[in-house]
Amino acid sequence: MIPRRPNRSSRAVAAPSPWVAMPDWTALSRWLAETLEAERVRWPLWLPVAVGLGVALYFASPEEPPRWTGAAMAAGVLVLIAVARRAAWITALLLALGAATVGFVAAQERAHTVAAPVLAERIGPIAVSGRVIEVEARANGGHRVTLDRVALAGWSRDGTPARVRVTATRGDAPVPGAWVSVRAILSPPPRPAAPGAFQFPRRAWFERLGAVGFSVGAWAAVGTPVPPPSLTDRLSALAQQARQTVAARFRDGLPGETGALAAALATGDRGGVPESVLESFRGAGLAHLLAISGLHMSMIAGLLFVGGRAGLALIPALAGRWDLKKPCAVFALAGTAVYLMLSGANVPAQRAFMMTALVLVAVLLNRTAISPRMVAWAAVAVMATQPQALLGPSFQMSFAAVLALVATWEAAAPRLGAWRTRGGGAGAGAGRWLGRMVLLYLGGVLLTSLVAGLATLPFAAAHFNRVAVYGLAANMLAVPVMGLWVMPWLLAALLLAPLRLEGLALAPLGWGLDAIAAVAAAVAGWPGAHPLVPAAPVWGLAALVLGGLWLCLWRRPWRVLGVFGIAVGIASPWARPGPDLLVNESGRLVAVRAADGGLLLSPGRADGFARDLWVERAGGASAESWPEPGRATADDGLRCDPRGCVLVRAGVMVAVAWHRAALAEDCGRADVIVTPLPAPASCGTRARVIDRSALAAGGAHALWLTEGRVRVETVADHEGRRLWSPDQSY
Repeated sequence: MIPRRPNRSSRAVAAPSPWVAMPDWTALSRWLAETLEAERVRWPLWLPVAVGLGVALYFASPEEPPRWTGAAMAAGVLVLIAVARRAAWITALLLALGAATVGFVAAQERAHTVAAPVLAERIGPIAVSGRVIEVEARANGGHRVTLDRVALAGWSRDGTPARVRVTATRGDAPVPGAWVSVRAILSPPPRPAAPGAFQFPRRAWFERLGAVGFSVGAWAAVGTPVPPPSLTDRLSALAQQARQTVAARFRDGLPGETGALAAALATGDRGGVPESVLESFRGAGLAHLLAISGLHMSMIAGLLFVGGRAGLALIPALAGRWDLKKPCAVFALAGTAVYLMLSGANVPAQRAFMMTALVLVAVLLNRTAISPRMVAWAAVAVMATQPQALLGPSFQMSFAAVLALVATWEAAAPRLGAWRTRGGGAGAGAGRWLGRMVLLYLGGVLLTSLVAGLATLPFAAAHFNRVAVYGLAANMLAVPVMGLWVMPWLLAALLLAPLRLEGLALAPLGWGLDAIAAVAAAVAGWPGAHPLVPAAPVWGLAALVLGGLWLCLWRRPWRVLGVFGIAVGIASPWARPGPDLLVNESGRLVAVRAADGGLLLSPGRADGFARDLWVERAGGASAESWPEPGRATADDGLRCDPRGCVLVRAGVMVAVAWHRAALAEDCGRADVIVTPLPAPASCGTRARVIDRSALAAGGAHALWLTEGRVRVETVADHEGRRLWSPDQSY
């Protein structure tokens, strides 16, 4: 009998092809579960990340979510907690959802709580009166004043902004807390100069700032209204007066830009620092030295703690009976709180104060001070009270630097501790011990500068379109001067200021500031010191943040996967070409991307701020004027005459019409019409029209021309329909 050949279709499992390697999903899931379980102690560090995702979800919504959305999310999480199993991973997931809900609700409630009227259009000159809550010096000798309790002549209270900001170029600045009036021209907070650029109206909304403008007269005092200011108002006025007094004394005691730098370090008011000096600090990677943050707070706290402990140790009766660390920690905490008040309490200063306070409280409780959980709690505190700070560069850069430093400290502390104690016994010489301490300090400055610089560099590129190539070298030279010389003399000047003896410390303080300014100017002048990079998309910034968090929060080797997210974020600015055409909100400024990547800007002096911003967001592309009338560009794509220009690219014709005669001619032949004039309705039957009304509604426009198609992005597309959008009335 011939045996039957087995039927191939009856086989249970076909043998896999040797040419196709299928992943073993079972082994992969098992490895993932085991790794997550091994990292269980690090799970709580991701709760602030979940809070931040909730905040980001609120701000990313294109439409303003209904007020009940947050309550519905919270109710849904509570239902899931009630019915879900008690497995560890399910509990962790529900906690993350709950934290995200907290972030969403915090952002939504904050946005509605600060709601206040915003001007819809430019007005004035008009009489403006109110209470002075902040005065900022300007480098040109003027000042900028923020008023609250505002009254506009002839306006009802319901439509009057809660706060306005008025810039004056002459005259004496009013005193914080005073009630004043001035004639001024006011405008709504300006919209972004390009789609995707910084949204000042959103920041102004959370500051309750409904108008900005400039004065056309002198400040005049008005009587205090009834009822009189509350205790909180009086305390706030006293704090602002103290800031203004300290800044004025420092500027009077030190000449020129040195006094402005000293005032910036003492009070956080950088308005008096010349723009050229600020540019040199930015180009050298030293801008963080002028923004009061963790470096300054920790140095002030450390000086107060060490100085107080050294002073108390000179009293034998106290040194022998008491633990001097705890009263010195209280003294340092109080002094740092005063410095926070003087600094204006901006977001980096608040974050730094919270973390410094946690360190000092840990000293009081005999607990470990420096840990990732300390950073996590500080982040939660900032996002719960000021959720809008999450979107700003100050929050992102300060927390990126601190988290990277703490993660590096976790990895390096055991090795550094072992090296420091090696050979440091009783037989070790004093010279050898001193040498180790010097090497540790210099190595610490190098490592801190390197880690903080690398952590903040991508965020500086994303927000400011610039990279400080030689930042490490500049910080190696400037940070020791700041820590060993400038900050001790700054603290001495602040302590002597109530006695009017700050002049004793201002002279040596000025020497240190001059040295740092010289370093900044020299490094910023090196070839290629601060190249510009193109603007990064939102998804690139998100990949950068998630990659950095993955690298810093986990401990096991899989943390290195975060490098891929960081790489994607760094490469994202070059993921797509820039727009072929940019039009500002008035239609008077137009830019065309040339064949070499540079920008061809329309002639005239319209909107200089937008010109500079467009060049920066294009990665520092060369900017040239449009060709003379009757001539074409090198690629023959742009031709101009006195009435307008025509751009032909990728099969698309774009006509820019400055005059009505050109508009009438172009309507019949162009695919896109750009004009600052009102276009007739008949133009829209064939062409895409970007005229006065379209620009007023959509703001600045960006156009991409590809294969006979036109893609348009506007400022309004990125703004959405939110509380702070210009066309909303809440």
